[in-house]
Amino acid sequence: MKRKFNITGSCNPQKHYMVRLDDRLKIIKEDYIGEGSYFVINRGRQYGNTTTLAALEKYLKDDYIVLSLDFQEIGTEDFADASVFARVFSEMVIEALEIAKPDGNNKMTEPLVDLAENSRESSLKGLFTGLSEMCARAPKTIVLMIDEVDSASNNQVFIDFLAQLRGYYLAREKKPIFQSVILAGVYDIKNLKLKLRPDAEHKYNSPWNIAAKFDVDMSFSADQIAAMLEEYETDSHTGMDIKAMAGEIYRYTSGYPYLVSAICKILDEELVGKPGFDSYTDVWTREGVIRAVKIILNEKSALFESMRGHIRDNPEMKRMLYAILFQGEPISYNADNEVIDLAYMFGYIVEKDSCVQIANRIFETRLYNYFLSEEELSSAIGNMAKRDKGCFIHDGRLDMDIVLEKFVQSFTDIYSDNDDKFIEDYGRKFFLLFLKPIINGTGNYYIEDQTRDARRTDVIVDYLGEQFAIELKIWHGNEYNERGERQLADYLDYYHKDKGYMISFNFNKNKVRGIHKVEVGSRTIVEAVV
Repeated sequence: MKRKFNITGSCNPQKHYMVRLDDRLKIIKEDYIGEGSYFVINRGRQYGNTTTLAALEKYLKDDYIVLSLDFQEIGTEDFADASVFARVFSEMVIEALEIAKPDGNNKMTEPLVDLAENSRESSLKGLFTGLSEMCARAPKTIVLMIDEVDSASNNQVFIDFLAQLRGYYLAREKKPIFQSVILAGVYDIKNLKLKLRPDAEHKYNSPWNIAAKFDVDMSFSADQIAAMLEEYETDSHTGMDIKAMAGEIYRYTSGYPYLVSAICKILDEELVGKPGFDSYTDVWTREGVIRAVKIILNEKSALFESMRGHIRDNPEMKRMLYAILFQGEPISYNADNEVIDLAYMFGYIVEKDSCVQIANRIFETRLYNYFLSEEELSSAIGNMAKRDKGCFIHDGRLDMDIVLEKFVQSFTDIYSDNDDKFIEDYGRKFFLLFLKPIINGTGNYYIEDQTRDARRTDVIVDYLGEQFAIELKIWHGNEYNERGERQLADYLDYYHKDKGYMISFNFNKNKVRGIHKVEVGSRTIVEAVV
């Protein structure tokens, strides 16, 4: 059976095309488990936590007894009190030992059998006495892995369980216990404590302060994506340029595992036979990636529903993301800032050059769409674009010259009386609100993160395979403007375009609004001044 790209559940290399994890697993084994570390793997939703744990379980089995538990398998009632939790946890460990099948399995499970069968007499103290005796009887040291620890949030019993783990960790030279404990989920243990006890006295009083910092990169590099595509190409013979395709997928995803697999899955299963994609040779191209990204941006998924929920529930995080996207506000990365720490934990931002940056282009565009949709129905400038939509498309092609011309007219009519600060803060948002209904359903856009700041933003628009590069900038004098024109001309080389576009928000009293063309070398730049 042909392997497929997988975006649901754990990946299996026999069934799925996947990035090889050997280097990552070696680091975890040698630098963490070999050192006896207790640690947390907490990454954003669908970042490969479960797949990594499944691969690690197989990778370790020759040297360790691995007990792999999943807290999704137990319900809220199982955290009702310590005795119930001790019984349920004992049952899970016994089941995990039956799966692992170590030598002396029956002898190892004996200390836990009574706990599993007699919940009234169970306690966390009794549970750990049994676990310690189990470890003492084991022919090899034991690694405990617990996935989906988020399921235990808001349960004091689990916090007390962590405290017991910590106590045995500190006393492990006297009391046998696990070689290593790995907890996996989106939230780290500090945040579980924060959710349980929001008051200041207990907010940072986590019993998991023994945890080693887990500093292994879980994202995929372009080279790792290329290695996966090589396996696919061996089976499928598409004729793709593997290195170029890997680079293009990385450009949109920055290696976020779910997004990488989602693009590949769409290319493999959905595009052949669609207009412009008669064969896999047509699909595995830059144009195919653009189409796949458009599909991802428009579909519902657990990842993006989770993102929307987190933004709705965390207004400070929402304000921070809005400031980054629309105002180009530079925000210094500070892990001690709760808002930044939360957004980083969810995987929505990364640290780059000591500043906060949206994690990848797909997230960025999805966030832009989310924020714009909140205002789209009431947007005066967006409504003007909808009214004039027919004039922007000719013979199926987007006329960007007309888009800029109409934007200048509409912006002048609606916003010219506002103060400069208002326009500087929101001008870019107004252009995207104007653009969105014009290309919606057919085209797509994204922002070049390398150029986005308080002064300048580059928007790339794709409409039926044709790309337009548009620079949005605040006027800071002729010299700065000319430098921007040269930068845009150089940037056009990547897209093999002779023509680019620029919108200048100019606050000079003597400015001349309107459209004019500038020749920079062999490139033509259409500049709109508002």
